[in-house]
Amino acid sequence: MTTSGNRKVAVVGAALSDCGRVDDTTAYALHAQAARRALADAGLDRDRVDGLGSAGLGTLAPVEVAEYLGLRPTWVDSTSVGGSTWEVMAAHAADAIAAGRANVVLLVYGSTARADIRAGRRTGTLSFGNRGPLQFEAPYGHTLVAKYAMAARRHMYEYGTTIEQLAEVAVQARANAGLNPQAMFRDPITVDDVLSGPLIADPFTKLHCCLRSDGGAAVVLAAEEYARDCRTDPVWVLGAGEHVSHTTMSEWPDFTVSPAAVSGRLAFERAGVRPQEIDFAEIYDAFTYMTLVTLEDLGFCGKGEGGAFVEKGRLLVEGGGLPVNTDGGGLSAQHPGMRGLFLLVEAVRQLRGEAGERQVRRTDGTLPRLGLASGTGGWFCSSGTVVLGR
Repeated sequence: MTTSGNRKVAVVGAALSDCGRVDDTTAYALHAQAARRALADAGLDRDRVDGLGSAGLGTLAPVEVAEYLGLRPTWVDSTSVGGSTWEVMAAHAADAIAAGRANVVLLVYGSTARADIRAGRRTGTLSFGNRGPLQFEAPYGHTLVAKYAMAARRHMYEYGTTIEQLAEVAVQARANAGLNPQAMFRDPITVDDVLSGPLIADPFTKLHCCLRSDGGAAVVLAAEEYARDCRTDPVWVLGAGEHVSHTTMSEWPDFTVSPAAVSGRLAFERAGVRPQEIDFAEIYDAFTYMTLVTLEDLGFCGKGEGGAFVEKGRLLVEGGGLPVNTDGGGLSAQHPGMRGLFLLVEAVRQLRGEAGERQVRRTDGTLPRLGLASGTGGWFCSSGTVVLGR
């Protein structure tokens, strides 16, 4: 194994498990299905994998998942920072490969979040007691959706962002999902449909919020000398950044600024590119406000300009100035929990020209050259951003 710290790193495999309504399986099985498909996509055997990243399943996530998959990795990562976990893990894996501590790393996730609820299974229940900062919020019923709603209301107050502009994010995500045969919800919706839905947490109605699904995803990263032997064209990891902000809302300095403001800046600096050069963006969208404020913080528009930026179909695959969440996102395609790995899979497919009807093309008709995946964890608690290129 080389000890050089300058090896280029590529994503050489990317795949999803069965997603959506998957009632008759387990989260472990979804891990395995996604992993097998990603390795087949790369044209690599399981015994070539010497690194594994896993989170969200089991007490010893990477150990238990490795055993289930029949792997014995010499590099592991179980970083768990919510929805941004997988962009952060991709950065860690790329660093490890570049430094020679691994050659081929598998990142894999699976969840039966929807099936668990339907079956009445309680998962991930927290016991706060007298421990940790959440003890100061949880007793008052301050839910996750309420935290996002508070942040959205602050942006609306500070910058005049309208509920119609937030609704546009959901409408355009659904339009993109209409081009994705694997999306859970594909029927078109209107701004009026979003606004007239049942209220979840002011100002969010149901369609401002992500769906809940089952599903898994996996990507394979490899050193450049391994990438040459893979079945697919490599998608290069050009730059990545990570940042954590807060967990208690009282410790969040500004509800209108997400940690993507830091992770995005670092990713762009390390990749040596500017936001204006990005052809499409995959952004974590558990709620419509996440998309809007993340676009601002990544530098695609100025602070407070997100509302105007998302108007007039800008986020659409077909005719949009910056296609965003090209598969339909968590609002319409699938959302089984920590969705960040799904962002990376979709970005890879777009850069390889494998997205079918939802394929993004540049104004000259060519395939995109640069894409971005930016995950958010908790309630804007963490962020990971990765710039990818052909």
